[in-house]
Amino acid sequence: MAEAALTIVDQSPAGKPLHRRTLRLVSHRVTLREIIEARVRQEVEEHNRKPPATFRGLVQPTDTEATLNGYRFRKPRVIKAEPQVGKALAAFEANGFFVLFDDRQLEDLDELIEVVPDVEIVFVKLVPLVGG
Repeated sequence: MAEAALTIVDQSPAGKPLHRRTLRLVSHRVTLREIIEARVRQEVEEHNRKPPATFRGLVQPTDTEATLNGYRFRKPRVIKAEPQVGKALAAFEANGFFVLFDDRQLEDLDELIEVVPDVEIVFVKLVPLVGG
């Protein structure tokens, strides 16, 4: 399979871009579920390499405080990907955030997406998301 790269943009409900990152995917044809899972796993992996006091990710880990630039731990720690992935998928289903791709809102986790160069996927968080 050919690897694909997708630019992820976190955006405020008012449309202000908050954060950008590149996500590496195993294929050019993926589902929204696979994108969310890959995103969360990448965030956790980056955090766990050297756990900072603040986590910048889609889902708020438990025992953290929401701050302007992420989620602050009382004490830096390693977090686990599985609870974060589960909470992110559940939050999408509960309308905790929505996703825009190619100028349209994605509504189904199993919808196939064709990743092409220079296309962004936008995540808009609507409520604080708490995970593991």
